[in-house]
Amino acid sequence: MQTERNLWDDLKHQYKFGGITTRLIIFNVAVFLVIQIALVFGRLLGEEVEPQVTSVVNSIFALNTNFEEFIFKPWSIVTSIFAHFSIIHLFLNMVFLYFSGRAFEAMFDQKRLIYTYLLGGIIGGFIELLAHSIFSAFESQSFVVVGASGSVMTLLAAMAFHRPNLVVNVFNLFSIRLIFVAGLFILTDLVSLGLNDGTAHFVHLGGALFGMLSVYNYHSSSNLIIQLQMLGDRISRFFKTLFSSNKQLKVKKGGAYQNARFKTDEEFNLEKKQKQAKTDAILDKISKSGYESLTKAEKEFLFNQSKNG
Repeated sequence: MQTERNLWDDLKHQYKFGGITTRLIIFNVAVFLVIQIALVFGRLLGEEVEPQVTSVVNSIFALNTNFEEFIFKPWSIVTSIFAHFSIIHLFLNMVFLYFSGRAFEAMFDQKRLIYTYLLGGIIGGFIELLAHSIFSAFESQSFVVVGASGSVMTLLAAMAFHRPNLVVNVFNLFSIRLIFVAGLFILTDLVSLGLNDGTAHFVHLGGALFGMLSVYNYHSSSNLIIQLQMLGDRISRFFKTLFSSNKQLKVKKGGAYQNARFKTDEEFNLEKKQKQAKTDAILDKISKSGYESLTKAEKEFLFNQSKNG
């Protein structure tokens, strides 16, 4: 007998088991609701309070293209990736994120998706800031940037340049190569540069550029995303070691508790290096002879590495 979940339970279930794309969409929607609730309360509290509330919301969630403003609100380069001020803007970005994210997960993996999404949005934001500092067309313009479109563009560009001949079916109406879809979006942003149309075109182009770079030498340990993942793992391991220093974990084995010590940094790094070397060798074999040339043990090892990574 199954019990019906209420909306809140269903959201928690989707967030826990729906994958990274679903979590990103839920998080974006949650941020949108927080922003809208704050703005509604600001309006209800009157004309004297509303501008202050709007200013606080912009300070937290919006990336100001004025560099002098940005240096006092550096967090906005990250929070702006998840912020939307209109429901249409949110809806369109989430639709593109859903399709791009699910395809990205199938082509790569979830951990790579979150790194690509976050870093693509951040790089896109920095490119927008740089453009407003360099080009005279923006001297009299200073606006705020919000939205996930730069990050979504990163995912699309990464897939398109990794699998340029992949054919996608657009709403069951026609089929087209993914590289042409990405190229159309990039071309649109390029020819729109300098227009005062309220769109952060440099964010999109910066995201696309990072997406292309993120898949260069994809099968190599020198790949940009792999390097960043390794850096993130080191930072995560540092804090885990910091908070678990000199602690021992008791493990029950055969009815008795035994002390299991943590690995030292040297042991962990050696094991990590050995696994990475084996992974690189398998990936080189795939690039030369194809996946089917792998032995059963090599396939199982690669599967376990992708699952743990």
